[in-house]
Amino acid sequence: MSSVIPQRMTARIDGDFVVFLIGMRVNKFWKPWKWMPVAVQMGRMLTELGKQPELGLLYARTHFGLPSILVVQYWRSFEHLENYATNANAVHLPAWRAFNRAVGSNGDVGIWHETYLVKAGTYETFYNNMPPYGLGLAGSLEPAEGRRKSAKGRLGVAIATE
Repeated sequence: MSSVIPQRMTARIDGDFVVFLIGMRVNKFWKPWKWMPVAVQMGRMLTELGKQPELGLLYARTHFGLPSILVVQYWRSFEHLENYATNANAVHLPAWRAFNRAVGSNGDVGIWHETYLVKAGTYETFYNNMPPYGLGLAGSLEPAEGRRKSAKGRLGVAIATE
């Protein structure tokens, strides 16, 4: 477990990046043969991506809160994400096809994702008394001082004075 950083911090990442939220929802707990393979395959995908950083995943964190599971992912680019999703030699595409055969739209297991393309400089972060977290693990952490002390400053928004 990472140590708590007892000061105000912000995260920085060079260039554009992608935030990808992906999750599953167990709709029928009494059908573990339907939802367990989905959870297992997500674990396999994250392991594969962790072992091959050239595929473009910068960092991922899984959040459990049954009936739903959420994975927050940071990717170097949409192209990296799309290439992984459509690569027949990677874990994802065969798992996606198996899901469609086994579950499809029968209501047993819900799956979803949201993709956010983030342009350089169009985000801001803040952490205080936290271990490295989120974008701070995908990029780098630095003290939230000077112009980076406020959300407006971190976003580079001009502050009007009267």
